[in-house]
Amino acid sequence: MRVSMVSAVISIIMLSACDVLYVGSAATLVTTDKTITDHAISIASGKDCSSVRVERGQSFCKEDEVNPEPNVHCFQTLGGIDCYRDPVDPYDARKTKVGQNDHNTTGQ
Repeated sequence: MRVSMVSAVISIIMLSACDVLYVGSAATLVTTDKTITDHAISIASGKDCSSVRVERGQSFCKEDEVNPEPNVHCFQTLGGIDCYRDPVDPYDARKTKVGQNDHNTTGQ
């Protein structure tokens, strides 16, 4: 009888610990957008990781996010630099793209 009473008390304590962990994880998720596991992975990896990011269609860690190169083509103008999506300047096709001029090099 005594053994079953002790195991019942241990079960209640363990159930309470799980409830505390569940409530703590929910509170952490609401306040930081990370679960307790996400915090542990972030600390271990040194990155900013969150399962909420995955549900939003992003990578698990911010540092793993793919940043595509912008598709812009810039041309020097009298007033500064103008950028367009097309590789040819729509107003004057004779202009050179910024960074692609070799007229100042000596060719040696």
